[in-house]
Amino acid sequence: MTQTITRLFDDYADATTAVRELESLGVSHDDISIVASNADKRHGEHVEQDHDGVDDHGDVSRGVSTGAVVGGAGGLLAGLGLLAIPGLGPIVAAGWLAATAAGAGIGAAGGAATGGIVGALKNAGHDDADAHVYAEGVRRGGSLVSARVPDDMVSEAEAVLQRNRSVDAQTRGAAYRDSGWTGFDEAAPAYTADQVENERTRYTTASRL
Repeated sequence: MTQTITRLFDDYADATTAVRELESLGVSHDDISIVASNADKRHGEHVEQDHDGVDDHGDVSRGVSTGAVVGGAGGLLAGLGLLAIPGLGPIVAAGWLAATAAGAGIGAAGGAATGGIVGALKNAGHDDADAHVYAEGVRRGGSLVSARVPDDMVSEAEAVLQRNRSVDAQTRGAAYRDSGWTGFDEAAPAYTADQVENERTRYTTASRL
């Protein structure tokens, strides 16, 4: 049997380190997914608006390849690609979660891709509250890592995510609600680069105090 473990990261570098460590544990890159905001264009420009280019392995094949940015990484990170998604904004993504979201309507207007991600996370065993926090976290500039791991590797995989400064979904959800947030809204406008930077600064500064 396998379990799906998912964590949000404020820092993309922490998320990619976690991905590499999960692969080093022996988790197949076919069972790992990463979805990260690209609102600040740190991964490059989106040159087209197609959203259906996810192959059978979950690699995003449309848009600009991010291999040069990643630095020649292998495994899952070699399959990263760029998409511009209404409602969520520009993202970089690879893995099964991207493929599942694509199957749920990634090319539709009004943020269907993020709804697809919420649905995929719920189908994988996450509760509604956590799934909404994870989606909102990406919208606000975060990076999401999700892995399907055998039962006997769950503790090790969770330790990998924890030591790379992952976010506690309940704590972050409470912080969002304190500011008036009530749940992920796929029709809400995407965050701007400035808004994303403010979010990242707020939480990464707090986590390092």
